[in-house]
Amino acid sequence: MDGREKPIPLTATPPGEARFYIPATGSPTRPRRTLKHNETFAVFDSHGDIGASSGSADGLFDCDTRYLSQLELLINGTQPLLLNSAVKDDNLNYYVDLTNPDIFNGGNLSLAKDAVHIARTIYLCDGSLRERIALTNHSSDTVSLTLSLVFASDFADIFEVRGVHRERRGTSWTQITDSGGVLLSYRGLDDVDRETAITFEPVPTNLGSNFAAYDVALAPGEKRAIFVTVASRGRLPKSTISFFQGLIRLNRELLAATRFAASIETSNAVLNEMFCRSMADMYMLMTVTPQGPYPYAGIPWYSTTFGRDGLITALQMLWLDPSIAAGVLKRLAHLQADRDDSRADANPGKILHEMRGGEMAALHEVPFDRYYGSVDATPLFIVLAGAYLERTNDLDLIGELWPAIERALAWIDGPGDIDGDGFVEYARGTETGLANQGWKDSHDAVFHADGTLAQGPIALVEVQGYVYAAKKAAAVCSRRLGLGTRSAQLQRQAEVLRERFERTFWCEEIGTYAIALDGAKSPCRVRTSNAGQALFTGIASVERAGRIAPMLLTDPYFSGWGIRTVAHGEARYNPMSYHNGSIWPHDNALIARGLAKYGFNASAEKIFDALMRATAYMDYRRIPELYCGFKRRRGRGPTIYPAACSPQAWAASAPFSLLESMLGMTFDAYKREIRLVNPVLPASVGEVTLRNLTLNGASTDIVLRNEGGEVALEVLRTHGDIGVRLVAQP
Repeated sequence: MDGREKPIPLTATPPGEARFYIPATGSPTRPRRTLKHNETFAVFDSHGDIGASSGSADGLFDCDTRYLSQLELLINGTQPLLLNSAVKDDNLNYYVDLTNPDIFNGGNLSLAKDAVHIARTIYLCDGSLRERIALTNHSSDTVSLTLSLVFASDFADIFEVRGVHRERRGTSWTQITDSGGVLLSYRGLDDVDRETAITFEPVPTNLGSNFAAYDVALAPGEKRAIFVTVASRGRLPKSTISFFQGLIRLNRELLAATRFAASIETSNAVLNEMFCRSMADMYMLMTVTPQGPYPYAGIPWYSTTFGRDGLITALQMLWLDPSIAAGVLKRLAHLQADRDDSRADANPGKILHEMRGGEMAALHEVPFDRYYGSVDATPLFIVLAGAYLERTNDLDLIGELWPAIERALAWIDGPGDIDGDGFVEYARGTETGLANQGWKDSHDAVFHADGTLAQGPIALVEVQGYVYAAKKAAAVCSRRLGLGTRSAQLQRQAEVLRERFERTFWCEEIGTYAIALDGAKSPCRVRTSNAGQALFTGIASVERAGRIAPMLLTDPYFSGWGIRTVAHGEARYNPMSYHNGSIWPHDNALIARGLAKYGFNASAEKIFDALMRATAYMDYRRIPELYCGFKRRRGRGPTIYPAACSPQAWAASAPFSLLESMLGMTFDAYKREIRLVNPVLPASVGEVTLRNLTLNGASTDIVLRNEGGEVALEVLRTHGDIGVRLVAQP
């Protein structure tokens, strides 16, 4: 997805994509932790250091530039001993507990280990890293030590950090300021000056261009604190907000951002941890933009606006927090393409794929300043708009967005249908663009049964489903806006597409839909999860959905940890690949939505159970971008995919979507009613309490429990005009 380069041999990578490949060079020598606040994110190791150990993309990043590539804490020139480190449950700050090692001087022990406790507390705010280093002497003697911080910045573009080599770079220099700080500066080839200002409180004993040192003497029980600020936006005035006031402000921001979101609590402790972590990750990845909140795709490589990711994330979070969808729709409408540009794979009406703000994007060394090379973001934009209207009845926003929706529909019917056959296809405009432009955008993700790569233009199975759902959604929106003739036209177009799709994509010999049609209109007869997303969109016939559904939940699709992207036994199946046999939580969640749409709620339950059991093995109960597709074995957890982003927005939102599917939850904003259609509740979940479910300004709290194999509903509270009911459908 999203221009994501995958660990395949460089010799096998197409020339246009080789320079964006992310090498998989081995596991980091220390585990990594991440923080993010709006446009700024940071990657630390387990000691709270940056750049002190190999194997990861450490740094303080802002707008696709690394403003700090090293920040290492030393005691008398040696690394301290790690006691514990963790990111706080709400992701607002990172705390690290260290102690001194045995320190020798001339062969004599000058400081015994465990004498001094060193507590690092770190958070991000307004483009800055703020850190408090607290030292406490727990020994019975006065101790003397030198605490030093070694720092540096390479001002690398995010694509350089990913491995892209540049023949030329700008100029760097360092200045020690009169106020006892250091200014690291870089003038890029784009003639933009970038600065990192590092300040210390109190002023260090010794300060150099790449280090700050404190000579510290501590009496028994004495405490000392040192404060460090690293500003990625240059010479900021001294903050009037104390370190602790800054933390309070972050807490208030988070409370404000989540005040309208529903909450989930179950009887299962592990499941609660998964939901809590996923919710915390969602709001850490949320970024304030001029158009509203937008979930950035993932850390470290995709912390920016991605169209497809934002749309699917917003759709999966829609029942919990509709404000996310509003922000995504408004931002993508604002960034919608308005001209043809083959370098950016742009046409009027097309929805953004990816945007970047670094030096390399400004110089067009990478094509992603504003890049439109995804075939599915445009119909998904319309799908989300329709779902948002159904959820909120916010006709004012749909009216505001309608011109953008019409432009998106014009792209679907025009440039999106490259050969005029009624299907939407993709083909990149230049060799610098992405070869594959669906969510599976690895160069080898679309192939024929014999393993031969498909040649374009390529029409993907799920994209035709997205277009069908988009036409249906636009028909509803236009009818609600009083455009009856346009609504009827869109409804007819959707039905024509559905009939053509069934005739063309169904492959009886494999019992499912082809993954794609190649440029010669030859079906790629490969069993993949893509066909499962045809159920999500509703384009599949009831009879064929009934055939596909049980297949997806058995071998060779289902590993026990989830549905594989490619079924075991297919020519390019590889459980360790990025897209050809791995398991993607968001893909499974979308398939589960489709299963529920056709009445297979129990099958959605099986997917939910698999994901929950996989997450029980994950660090922090955090759901990664993907994991390997090896078969589940008794007593062993899933196999981690080493280059997966974590956290990742559409992975973090997947369990919420799965719960929605199991419960058969639908919202009728017009009738002010929440319905639970044929809900199922796994025994492992126990009781589920949903609080602050909102609809048209009203809210409710409900409890669901399994009683004798049936789901029972209890309404705990209502505020305003809102109803909740169970619905049994045959």
